[in-house]
Amino acid sequence: MSTVATETVTAPDVADRWYRVVWSSKKARVGIVVVAIYTLVALLAPVIAPYGPTDGSFTPLTGPSAQHLLGTNVAGVDVFSQVIYGSRVSLIVGLLGGLLATAIALVIGMVSGYAEGTFVDDVLTFLTNTALVIPVLPLIITLVAYSDTRGIPLIVGVIAFTSWAGAARSKRAQIITLRNRDFVTAAKFSGDGTFRIIFSEILPNMTSLVAAAFVGAATGAIGAEAGLAVLGLGSSDSVSWGTILYQADAAGAISQGLFVWVFVPGLVLAILITSMAFINFGIDLLSNPHLRED
Repeated sequence: MSTVATETVTAPDVADRWYRVVWSSKKARVGIVVVAIYTLVALLAPVIAPYGPTDGSFTPLTGPSAQHLLGTNVAGVDVFSQVIYGSRVSLIVGLLGGLLATAIALVIGMVSGYAEGTFVDDVLTFLTNTALVIPVLPLIITLVAYSDTRGIPLIVGVIAFTSWAGAARSKRAQIITLRNRDFVTAAKFSGDGTFRIIFSEILPNMTSLVAAAFVGAATGAIGAEAGLAVLGLGSSDSVSWGTILYQADAAGAISQGLFVWVFVPGLVLAILITSMAFINFGIDLLSNPHLRED
């Protein structure tokens, strides 16, 4: 009499498999390392930065020196210290904005797809299509410009509110292909409710797509925050790379030869966004095995 051994797949096993697949991509490896470095810099900003981000006790508009690696701005604040502290704002906005936009897209897209052809689907599809055709940049500028306060919560909320529609449509299309699978039918026969089926049965089969959507939303949030700040619509109680660029433009840094004041914040922002895009290459390997080299 023989026994048949069954293999139990646990969450740590899945996490390890995900890690190995993502890490197999050279681009993803570079992106993960760079984002990890940025995260360490943000966490250790008080240790790394030589001065506070608002310490204006120095001579204004000085060039790079041993005391001030990137010079000082018009308020006499050390630009290098501002660049270090600016990493915190970008990462926080990227994390929170990505999470909120992904959550909204998940709820609307998955409920709409599961209820395809019903009144609920018609309403949610109409909302999604409307959000897709509204010009995002003018809407963001209008919402932020007419707000009394411009803190990080407002920036995160506005970015998430205006960036969920595309991901919601893709989630709707994906759940339509999954809702008639055998495991969903079995859950219906067992008496499970709609939301339990959607978020307990179907969602785990879309985790790689959700991860890719989050990375994309976080990347967009970082870029949107920087763009708003460059236009002078950034947070009034924090320092970000976008506000540094705005101050440099307002002070005519280029015309005064203070090129590093403009170049360095723009460079670190570009590197972070590129690294996030590199990570998405690795996440794509999870959802599409045909892209894997090995």
